[in-house]
Amino acid sequence: MRIIKAHAFGNDFLLLDEGAVPDGADRPALARALCDRHRGLGGDGLILYKSRAESGLRESGPGPVVSMALLNADGSYSEVSGNGVRCLAAWVAEDTGAAIGTSVDVDTDAGRKRLELLERTPDGLVFRAAMGPPEAVTTVRLDVAGEDVEAVTLRVGNPQCVVLGAVTQARLHQVAARLAVHPHFPQGTNVELASVETSGCVRILIWERGVGPTEASGTGACAAAVAAIAYGGADRDVTIVSPGGRQRVEWLEDGLYLTGSAEIIASCQWRRTPVAVPSGNRSR
Repeated sequence: MRIIKAHAFGNDFLLLDEGAVPDGADRPALARALCDRHRGLGGDGLILYKSRAESGLRESGPGPVVSMALLNADGSYSEVSGNGVRCLAAWVAEDTGAAIGTSVDVDTDAGRKRLELLERTPDGLVFRAAMGPPEAVTTVRLDVAGEDVEAVTLRVGNPQCVVLGAVTQARLHQVAARLAVHPHFPQGTNVELASVETSGCVRILIWERGVGPTEASGTGACAAAVAAIAYGGADRDVTIVSPGGRQRVEWLEDGLYLTGSAEIIASCQWRRTPVAVPSGNRSR
């Protein structure tokens, strides 16, 4: 199988044409094997994609349309990734020779995301992605190992939990890691620690559901921006700084817009045979 590796500010993904996956393959096991940092290719997630022609999607804009399904590094399901859709759009743009100004539509389980190619830089392709409006934005107080924690919860296509305040590695492992699997979130959640440094700049650390600490997160950046704007006095056009780099989030009347780059790292061949699902355990 041909695997493409890409990253967006260190948040790395493996891209695989779904048509290359053998029938009956255990996809969660495949994701775990591919994403293994020592015995695989290494990645925060596996993206299985289909082109418009393969998936029966109709053209709806000036550029290509693809669909994707995302599995985290531990093989668990995820609805969407802001950095993941950008990595896939970067591959599609490179593969098709897309010109500046071209839009790439990516169909996800959280709806269609349209990404406009803004520029090509030495660090990769820069896109502005329409991520849609945030949903169910609220605050909640939770007990985390005996500590009373106030958090902002919301959905940006996937579940998010943002804690405004101190952004330290200690709190990432003591608080964020526990929130990711807190009983309040039966399906788990992504967690961001966020500090509003100025009205135009928010610093974050991320604990990704199904992955752990990541250098960046597109949906996490969007969630942190919403929390900082709604409850921390940040501007509606804000820079989100994570260990991997800076992304721009705009919260406009029609939703959130995420701007950042993605870089294609490699194309290679995976030589192992995927593990098959036992016939009695197969599901769609």
